[in-house]
Amino acid sequence: MMKYISTRGNAPELTFEEVLLTGLAEDGGLYVPKEVPQFSLEEIQSWRDLPYADLAHHVIYPFVEGCIDSDALKTILNDVYGGFGHKAVAPLQQIDHNEYVLELFHGPTLAFKDFALQTLGRLLDYVLEKRHEKVVIMGATSGDTGSAAIEGTKACKNVDIFILHPHNKVSEVQRRQMSTVLGDNIHNIAIEGNFDEAQDMVKASFGDQAFLKGERKLVAVNSINWARIMSQIVYYFYSALNLGAPLRPMAYSVPTGNFGDIFAGYMAKKMGLPINQLVIGTNSNDVLHRIMSRNQYEVMPLQHTITPSMDIAVSSNFERLLFDLYDRDGKALSSLMEKMNAKKDVVELDEANLDKARALFDSYACDENTTVETIQQVFSETGYLLDPHTAVGVKAARECRRDHRIPMITLGTAHPVKFEEAIQRAGLEMPSLPHHLSDLMEREERFTVLPANIKDVQSFIAENTFK
Repeated sequence: MMKYISTRGNAPELTFEEVLLTGLAEDGGLYVPKEVPQFSLEEIQSWRDLPYADLAHHVIYPFVEGCIDSDALKTILNDVYGGFGHKAVAPLQQIDHNEYVLELFHGPTLAFKDFALQTLGRLLDYVLEKRHEKVVIMGATSGDTGSAAIEGTKACKNVDIFILHPHNKVSEVQRRQMSTVLGDNIHNIAIEGNFDEAQDMVKASFGDQAFLKGERKLVAVNSINWARIMSQIVYYFYSALNLGAPLRPMAYSVPTGNFGDIFAGYMAKKMGLPINQLVIGTNSNDVLHRIMSRNQYEVMPLQHTITPSMDIAVSSNFERLLFDLYDRDGKALSSLMEKMNAKKDVVELDEANLDKARALFDSYACDENTTVETIQQVFSETGYLLDPHTAVGVKAARECRRDHRIPMITLGTAHPVKFEEAIQRAGLEMPSLPHHLSDLMEREERFTVLPANIKDVQSFIAENTFK
């Protein structure tokens, strides 16, 4: 049975079932597998012709073995990916010679987070039913996580869900995808502050759950939950197999804020997929680019941009990579994270450890004008419309690409229809909403505006959990 350990080395080992329901470790760290499943090139090659759901079973099952029955996992994955709007689930779109966009926006909420959160919702229901428990999901979203989490868990019988988003700082489509899903167990909270304030309140609530009176526990649906990373590993294998892996290596460019999606690519490489390069694409909130290019970790004031899902000043999942770079030394990492979380001084990483990361990772920070120009350029070259986050990834790929003989795949993280301002700034016509969302602007909305105050938020959750 797979066991999970904390990056800070001072929390009990847990099973997958326990990790699914835990979120942050009690020492403040993030859970990672104690041992990473390994696949031979021959085994990966044998998966070449599998449909997405079958491939997902091969990749995910080692992480859940002993907790989730193999047949139950098959049913869950067939159910999840059978509900996507494209038969290929994650189709590739070619935009230049040996250059591709992996379309990860054919799920119910038109964003890559559907891959993980649709699965997470069903895994939660399976585990909670087995344990006869009810939980409270609390999460913060800078755009897409909230709608994907709500869509993924709305039918869960044993869950009350509370999602915080920064008031007036997500796009209208993003907000409506959350606020129009009506149910007694669904609560949208618009915080009069920014994403990082919302995220800080979520983290503090996980640290002290007294407001739930010991009757429920909090479950995380953001990218700190291992089940999300685990689900995202699959589309690296799927896209690589479609382009000739494992007989040839691949390179990926990932628009990223919280480092979860690109960490899944790093995990795919550790599991045996031949990946030669991972490009970190960021917007003006470029903490990851500053670390990779200048070895400077400093938390800067958050900037609001046309790529809101990347408007994050602190990349939570970067800790998982640091754990490996520091040779899985929980004590050393704990000391480093203490300095980084103090947010006072510029922190430098050990150069030898950073060089280990630079062997695989490159980075690029893309400002708003360059993002818009990239949308225009790709549209004029191909007639293909990128969302602004994917445009950041494409620009980063083109700036950082090491070897043009190797396929470069940019993760297409969201449908452009969600980002009207960026498409208008590019002077292009907005696409239509897909059929299942065509009446989104007419649907009834329901959300509550609260100050960025943890006591108000916790009181609201308590009142609506035990009513």
